[in-house]
Amino acid sequence: MSSLPAPQASRRTVLRGTAALAGAVGVCGAAGACQGAGGGRPSATPTAPVELGDPGEVPVGGAKLYREQRVVVTQPAKGEYKAFSAVCTHAGCVVDSVKDGKVRCPCHGSEFEVATGKVLQGPAGAPLPSVPVRETGGKLIAGPEA
Repeated sequence: MSSLPAPQASRRTVLRGTAALAGAVGVCGAAGACQGAGGGRPSATPTAPVELGDPGEVPVGGAKLYREQRVVVTQPAKGEYKAFSAVCTHAGCVVDSVKDGKVRCPCHGSEFEVATGKVLQGPAGAPLPSVPVRETGGKLIAGPEA
């Protein structure tokens, strides 16, 4: 039985692999957008009431991203609020911007319509889930009733 030497990776192959790993860690770490593997994903929508703050922060005819709470709130008409999960339905990344009527995911470029949560551009195939939202005591509250 002959013993062949194990193939060795070239310096270029090792450097490419290291650069790819560093890039992935950098994107997930810096953006805080990627979900950890193995530990499971947190719920895409609040499981308890979450205080968002002053309703005046959401422009009439526009929207505001509450990234930490993982919620996007729109105000289609004065005093009328709608909310959607800010967790992309493609890979679980948290969206990073609301601009020109679109909610954008930084991970793979999915875009959603801010007024409905509908997918405008994939790879996401499902709309952003609706989140109950209400104004109570001068504050916006997202999630289920307590």
